[in-house]
Amino acid sequence: MQRCASSQPPVEEIHAEEEEVEEEQEAFQETGGVNEEQVGPVEEPSVQEPDGRPAPVEHKNGKRAEAGPGAADGGPRFSMFTWLVVVALLGVWSSVAVFYFDIVDYDRVLGKLAAYDTDGDGDFDVEDAKVLLEEPSKPEVETPTKGAPEPEEDGPGAEETSVPGSQDLESEIQAAVPLPPLDDSHFIPDDPAEPGEHYEEEPVSIDTTGVLVEENQQEETEGESGRYRTSSKLSQEAEAEEPPKAEPEPQTGSTRPTESRREADGAAEKAAEEQKEKAKKKKPKLLNKMDKSIKSEIDAAERLRKKGNLDLALKAFDSLVQQHPLSPRARYGKAQVQDDLAEKLRSNDLLQSAINTYGEAAELPDVTSDLLRAALKRRAERQQFLGRMRGSLATLQKLVDVFPADVDLRNDLGVAHLLLGDNKGAKKVYEEVLAVAPSNGFAKVHYGFILKAENRIAESIPFLREGLESGEPGTDDGRFYFHLGDALQRVGDDSAYHWYERGHQRGHFASVWQRSLYNVEGLKAQPWWTPQETGYTDLVRMLERNWKTIRDEALAVMDRSRGRFLPEEENLREKGEWGQYTLWQQGKRAGNACQGVPKTCALMERFPEATGCKRGQIKFSVMQPGTHVWPHTGPTNCRLRMHLGLVIPAPGCRIRCTNQTREWEEGRVLIFDDSFEHEVWQEADSYRLILIVDVWHPQLSQYQRQTLSPI
Repeated sequence: MQRCASSQPPVEEIHAEEEEVEEEQEAFQETGGVNEEQVGPVEEPSVQEPDGRPAPVEHKNGKRAEAGPGAADGGPRFSMFTWLVVVALLGVWSSVAVFYFDIVDYDRVLGKLAAYDTDGDGDFDVEDAKVLLEEPSKPEVETPTKGAPEPEEDGPGAEETSVPGSQDLESEIQAAVPLPPLDDSHFIPDDPAEPGEHYEEEPVSIDTTGVLVEENQQEETEGESGRYRTSSKLSQEAEAEEPPKAEPEPQTGSTRPTESRREADGAAEKAAEEQKEKAKKKKPKLLNKMDKSIKSEIDAAERLRKKGNLDLALKAFDSLVQQHPLSPRARYGKAQVQDDLAEKLRSNDLLQSAINTYGEAAELPDVTSDLLRAALKRRAERQQFLGRMRGSLATLQKLVDVFPADVDLRNDLGVAHLLLGDNKGAKKVYEEVLAVAPSNGFAKVHYGFILKAENRIAESIPFLREGLESGEPGTDDGRFYFHLGDALQRVGDDSAYHWYERGHQRGHFASVWQRSLYNVEGLKAQPWWTPQETGYTDLVRMLERNWKTIRDEALAVMDRSRGRFLPEEENLREKGEWGQYTLWQQGKRAGNACQGVPKTCALMERFPEATGCKRGQIKFSVMQPGTHVWPHTGPTNCRLRMHLGLVIPAPGCRIRCTNQTREWEEGRVLIFDDSFEHEVWQEADSYRLILIVDVWHPQLSQYQRQTLSPI
């Protein structure tokens, strides 16, 4: 037999090989096989080094192994190494098949096999298998026992690592979740025919702390209490305080007792179940028996409305109403389409039609209570939008009569009374609410607001404060922060500025000092202004040049008819007398007031920045000795206020705006932004007389001046 080798092997090895070949040939012949002589020998090429030694074998991991004596032509044909190669190849192909057909979790298997990656090349291969076969006593990966914390996939024992000091923080986070559900008692369903779209149970997710929390699908509104944001705040602090990961020291026990974990999980599950039950209870039933029989037609029309095909949707609902005139759901759908079209086309006529159709739907026999409630609530809202306050009040009163136990409807009825200026009626409603629900925050802030308007300052404070602290929907309103702070200031309580700061943080005030509620964003804000900064230098020059003429006309009016100077009616005085004689109000002349001071009015007519200021006034102001005006702010940042001194007794007359106090001078103009807190003292021996001229903020455009609503 020919051998491709450059050197002859020892004689003993040749004889051993020949005997082995003869035995194999005899075995093949006995079984009917063919022997090597019939087929011919298969020659295997061998690679040699220049010096005649066999070349080293290159492994797939880049390791080199020298071929020993007999590796090319000596030694057993099926060595242990060969079997290991076969096993490894079979393993590779099996792994490919398993991964391709997704028979097992491949990532999980690899994660466990990583424990046997002895050579550190990142996978389980032949070299690792050799170690595995040679060391069968290597410990296996432990499987977590039932009831014990599951290890993470990073490796065994991962559950015993934690950030030092994280146990207390984690318990604090859990105390803040799950979050309370948002109140949707005022929700009007957009698509009641498809309940799955609006009333399906909210998904549940896992918080990073490992506690079940409900996903909040809506953005957080300003109406939510600060306490509702505790969870996210703590989570952020946890992330900020977490030290960089290092090799943790082994800990002797679990980071959290199993019992406390079970209790927390049980509480979370219970809260989730309660939320599900609550969602099920609130799922409205808008279809009666007749509506259910035509549900497919209603759904088709509703889909047109939802897609914005309002003309086709209106035709579809009109057809349904004609075919089924006693169907409340069809008529309610028609009202919704009319409502949508009214908004799209800005048509008051269409909106009035929608209001009428909502009423018709509520009047039909066999209407479900949920549809009755939805139709009348929307009708009341749209009536308020059109300024039909008495109609809205009547609609809400009907709702309260139908649902007498519904506290939210009674609260809405109270608001309707307030919008009509009927504080007495609103007060009665809120007293009824607080009698049955004494902790109702919405009723508290509104009741406190009414007490404050009645000048029952001290009594109003606890209602306003407790109502704001409740964080209930409808309580987070700048007016309540405004009046609570004002009430506290009047009783000498410095905590007023705490509430002003809180109102500022909630976005209701531009700053603690600037607390106006009707604002245009981006306007320059500073308490005191110079004529040059306003750009109204011509107006200031005219006032200062003609101050004596203006003064004489004002004094003449005071002497002839002091009744024209009406008492201040905004409840701004702590004590004293303060009278005003108004020439322009909201950009219009005030009756025939200019007949008494014709020269003054003629001078002012030349300056539309003053006479056309719909958010201001032009008036004389007379203040008697001993008068003090509480700290207060104007309603808007859209104006600046000029004071022209006419009769100024000295000393004792001064005005403070923010933390700067100034005094008037006869014939000179002071300019300040009255949206900042200001206060007045008149401690002189005789009356003080000035002309007040409000002008548009100089940064407002002409379009804004024309379109802003009057104040």
